[in-house]
Amino acid sequence: MGSWIGYAGMTVVCWGLYGLLLHAGAVGMGDPAHGRVKAFLFVGIAYFLVAVLAPLALLWVQGASWQFDKAAAGWSLVAGTVGAIGAFGVLLAFGAKGNPAVVMTLVFAGAPIVNGLAAVAKDGLWGEIRWPFVLGIALAAAGGGLVTMYKPTSSHAPPSAPPAEEPAP
Repeated sequence: MGSWIGYAGMTVVCWGLYGLLLHAGAVGMGDPAHGRVKAFLFVGIAYFLVAVLAPLALLWVQGASWQFDKAAAGWSLVAGTVGAIGAFGVLLAFGAKGNPAVVMTLVFAGAPIVNGLAAVAKDGLWGEIRWPFVLGIALAAAGGGLVTMYKPTSSHAPPSAPPAEEPAP
């Protein structure tokens, strides 16, 4: 196994591209009414291939036990459901005319905030919060806002039509 930082980097790249690729798929369906749902169907197929068939093959090849703790399986199912609902939320945001770069920036700036606060709540660590944690929350929120407000805009807008010439008097 490699370093955890390498795997985290892989995830950053994949999730960083996710929104742009998902938007391209939804728009490319050419179906304004159902393109997002069609794209989400293919996301589900990809999840099935990567998150069901691949682990089954790995477990089988490695001779793993097929015993699963019921509580752990339940938490894992909830995690997958929350992730799938989040992916669908991204598509709904795109359908509501959200710019993919802005939507994904808000998602990825907001997710660490939710994760940090949920972890503190889960472990009952409210009394242990120090200023760097609060600063990190504030910086994540500020970073998401700044990237959203000051993202580069496309200079590839179609040129405006030249003004119509007035007839000579």
